[in-house]
Amino acid sequence: MDARSWVANYRERGWFAVPLRPRSKSPARRDWTRLRLTPEVFPEGCNIGLILGEPSGWLVDVDLDCPEAIELADQYLPPTPAITGRPSSPKSHRWYIAVGATTAKHTDRNGSMIVEIRSTGAQTVVGPSIHPDGEPYDFLDSEPAIVPAPMLAVCVKALADAVIVKRGQFVASLAQEPDSRAASRSIDYNLEQRAIAYLAAMPPAIAGSNGHSQTFAAATALVHGFGIEPERALAILQSEYNPRCQPPWSDRELQHKINQAVIKPHDRPFGWLRDDSPMEPAGIAVDLSGFNTEPVTKVVQVDPDLPKPMPEDPGVLPESLLRCPGFIAEVMDHCLECAPYPNTVMAFCGAVSLQAVLAGRRVRDPGDNRTNLYLLGLAHSAAGKDWPRKLNMQILQQVGMADCVGERFASGEGIQDSLFLTESTLFQTDEIDGLLQSINKSRDARHEQIMSTLLTMYSSANSVYPMRRKAGKEAAGVINQPHLVVFGTAIPNHYYAALSERMLTNGLFARMLIFECGRRGKGQEPKIRDIPDSIRDTAAWWENFRPGAGNLVDWNPTPAIVPHDDSARQLLSDARVNAEEMYDAAEEDNDSVGTTVWGRVSEQTRKLALIHAISRNCRDPIIDAESARWAIEVVEHQTRRMLFMAASHVAENPFHGECLRLLEKLRKAPERTLPHSVLLKRMKMEAKVFHQLIDTLVQQGDLNIISAETAGRPQRGYRMTEQAMAKEDGEGTG
Repeated sequence: MDARSWVANYRERGWFAVPLRPRSKSPARRDWTRLRLTPEVFPEGCNIGLILGEPSGWLVDVDLDCPEAIELADQYLPPTPAITGRPSSPKSHRWYIAVGATTAKHTDRNGSMIVEIRSTGAQTVVGPSIHPDGEPYDFLDSEPAIVPAPMLAVCVKALADAVIVKRGQFVASLAQEPDSRAASRSIDYNLEQRAIAYLAAMPPAIAGSNGHSQTFAAATALVHGFGIEPERALAILQSEYNPRCQPPWSDRELQHKINQAVIKPHDRPFGWLRDDSPMEPAGIAVDLSGFNTEPVTKVVQVDPDLPKPMPEDPGVLPESLLRCPGFIAEVMDHCLECAPYPNTVMAFCGAVSLQAVLAGRRVRDPGDNRTNLYLLGLAHSAAGKDWPRKLNMQILQQVGMADCVGERFASGEGIQDSLFLTESTLFQTDEIDGLLQSINKSRDARHEQIMSTLLTMYSSANSVYPMRRKAGKEAAGVINQPHLVVFGTAIPNHYYAALSERMLTNGLFARMLIFECGRRGKGQEPKIRDIPDSIRDTAAWWENFRPGAGNLVDWNPTPAIVPHDDSARQLLSDARVNAEEMYDAAEEDNDSVGTTVWGRVSEQTRKLALIHAISRNCRDPIIDAESARWAIEVVEHQTRRMLFMAASHVAENPFHGECLRLLEKLRKAPERTLPHSVLLKRMKMEAKVFHQLIDTLVQQGDLNIISAETAGRPQRGYRMTEQAMAKEDGEGTG
């Protein structure tokens, strides 16, 4: 694409561009901060800069200005798929959406730039621009991760501190002092880092919401808890805590809080935070060996009361992993060619589920794993969810297998009856979130039975399932090797609202492979195309394939074994060991969700490796290194994504549950805004607890406090932020 096409691309994604002089970073017009130009007015050969901050939906650029910052960025900055640079300085820019982010520059002891948050009032050069030395800039073709602005600021500062340590500037200053003073300074530095981390976890002071007591608590933690000298404590309070307060305190008011913390009696002993944990700084590993101090070799949690860190977000599944060669790729391509709104993720889910049901009761791997899968695709309304389902029905109908398709789960008994008649069955169910919500909330016998049946059938594919026996009736018989494939779809925010601790730990969540679609793609004119002969022929081959021997082969097949080669066997074994280690780590942390999900990873991986092999070659398949690697990457990525999204949307405790309930009230309100009195009444709780919820959500960046002018005094209100809406919609970093 040319420059104007890229300007249009950026504009469609909500970002404004500004024309720059050719091979320059300088804007071509002085009034560039006010420009909202259309692509047509960009002159030929100009460079392009993206306007940052509020004008472009809070697009933020973290500019890594030195090699050390680039090297350490992965360890300190939130993950984002949007990373740009140029050949001589790759990966030097990381892009985020951070509502309310402010520009911040971090330099080393000599004044050299380390890292900068670039926001409102700034612009950054992007492709197809050309650097003055002739190098091309990278295009910003990936979607930036959505992160809270306070969290991003803390992460960037931690990165800058780590660069300073890596350059030895901190250690060098110690070398010029006597050993005892060097050790003392290192302890002071480490203590302050712990104190800063502690403050970051405390709620900020909000006007009208116990602000005085919260600020006094912060001052007390510094002076009395960590034993920091009052003068230094005041500086830390000013730089690390006050910027988050609404409105910020004056220096005089902060000094008063420090004075109170010094002279007032306290119910805890002096130094209770200082003495409770080791002296290592939080988030930075420093080696002071050679200066008569103990070397710091690990990062520790500074306080047991601090919340556990969020699981790392790997983002949505890379599109490269949504390609499985052979039959699945052919079905996907046909679906994308004909659909009014082509949706790669949904096409992938549909094609995989089709291959899974065609191979049901016909193949297995050497560990007796079958191809029964529970797939869930998350997409908004009118995003192309129904086209893959229709295509699957057409293909199965043309090869005489239309009777193996079901639409919805009426009851657990209904699922059993379907499998009794057709042992390999595909249920294509829309709005599966409604089912999950009913299972989660109502707990009546019918929904409990649906969940129980789904759990049981998943594990019964290589065995015999006895049918229920009705009162006064003869034995109903058995289902031999029941093979249930589920292709469910749901709207993201409805699905995440249906989740709960119970739903995550009962096993159904762990049995699902969940794929997120993100934004709807561009539409196309729908086409009527016959199903390609190659697809129909392969589907017919599966329908006619009868493994085993004898007259009862349809009732009691002996599935063909698809072998592993040596490389695949080793890869899958290593993946199993890794999953077991992650399971053990979750068990140590009493993480019931983690143990449930990691406990199914090896099984899911082997199922997908089998499907990959038979898709490539149905007549003579083998599970090789290519099949194993693809399956391992898909399952491990999706497992980490599921854990991140679960942690983002599911209440870990009653207080967290109340936070989510408050956000739900705002999400349903006009303009996601409610006055203080209305929201407090709807929450039906004590004012003290309500204010604690508000403080927490403001600190997390999920809530803004607003003020509306009235005939009397201004009325306080609350508005849900775009960041919180993005979480609700399941867009996350995708």
